[in-house]
Amino acid sequence: MTDTAPRPTLEAVAERAGVSRATVSRVVNGAHGVREALAERVRRAVEELGYVPNQAARSLVTRRHDAVAVVAAEPETRVFADPYFAQQLRGISKELTAHDSQLVLLLTEGREDHARVGRYLAGGHVDGALVFSLHLDDPLPGLVRGAGVPTVFGGRPGWDDGRDDVVYVDSDNRGGARDAVRHLAGLGRTRIAHITGPLDQTSAADRLAGFRDVRADAGQGLVARGDFTSGGGERAMRELLDRRPDLDAVFAANDLTAAGALRVLRERGRRVPDDVAVAGFDDMLPVAEETDPPLTTVRQDIEGMGRLMARLLLRGLDRDPGAGATEPSPAVTPSGVVLPTTLIRRASA
Repeated sequence: MTDTAPRPTLEAVAERAGVSRATVSRVVNGAHGVREALAERVRRAVEELGYVPNQAARSLVTRRHDAVAVVAAEPETRVFADPYFAQQLRGISKELTAHDSQLVLLLTEGREDHARVGRYLAGGHVDGALVFSLHLDDPLPGLVRGAGVPTVFGGRPGWDDGRDDVVYVDSDNRGGARDAVRHLAGLGRTRIAHITGPLDQTSAADRLAGFRDVRADAGQGLVARGDFTSGGGERAMRELLDRRPDLDAVFAANDLTAAGALRVLRERGRRVPDDVAVAGFDDMLPVAEETDPPLTTVRQDIEGMGRLMARLLLRGLDRDPGAGATEPSPAVTPSGVVLPTTLIRRASA
C-alpha cells in the first residue's frame, strides 16, 4: 500500500495566510465581506498548499452542490450518434466549466427511466436542471417541477399547464423555415416538398408551420413525415418520389434528414440541384459541408443555445437565497429567449 500525505486542512491554510479559519472559509466559499488584500493572501495559501475544499462541508455552508443535471429526453443511441446533441452539450459544458460547476448527464431510454430521473432530481444532488428534446406527451416537465429544482428548457414548451414561469431557449424555427422555402421558391421551384421532423416536438411543428406559411397552396403529397434522422430522411424521400415524381425541391427539417434525402435522390438518378434543389436546417458542419453536393441550410447557433441555457440557469441560481440573497426571489426570471437563424447558401440549392 502506498502512503499518501495528509490533505491540507482549513486550519493549515489559515495559519499559512495569517488569518482566521472563518476568513478562509468565507474566501473559499465565495462569500463577500473579506478585504481584497486578505482574500489574496488566502488564495495564495490555498494554491501553495494545494488545498481542495470538502464539497460536502461546502454545500452545508453555501447550499450549493456546484453540479447541474442535463436531461435529454432521448435514448443514448440517439444522443451519442447525433452531432446536434454533441454541439449542444459542448456549449453547456463550456459554460458550466467556466463557473466551476459539474455536468451530470441523465438520459431517458424509456418510460421506466422517468421515475429514476425524477427521484435523482428530488434527491438534492444538483443545483438545477437543463432539459431538452422534449416530446409533447413527455412527463419530464411535471417530474422536474415536482422535484422543485430550478430548470431551463431547450426548445419552446409544447405544454400548457397554466403557468407562466417557464424559462426556455429556442431558435426561430418557423422564421428559418420560411427563409429556406422562400429561397427555394426564388430559384423558380414550384413543386417544393417538405420532410418533417417528429411532429410531437415543437421545433419540427414550427418548421412545418414555416413551410406552410410560404407554400399554403402546396398540393397533396408534398409533405412526408421524418424523424430528424438520416434513415428517416431516406424513407420519406422515397415516399415523396413515389407520390410526386415531378417534385423539384425539398426542404428537410434538419441536416441529417437532408443527407438521407440526397442519398435517395442520387439513387433515383435525380441531379441536385439541376433536377431537385435541397435545403436543410441546423448547419451542422460535419454534415452540411460533407454532403454531396454541400448543403444549403438554415444555421442555428446550437452551441450558443447550450451556453445560454446554462447561463440563464446559473444567473438564476446566483439570485437564489441559498446563494447569499437576503430575501426570497424566483430562481429564474420568467422568460423565453428565441435566437435568430441565418440561411447559408451552398451548392445543393
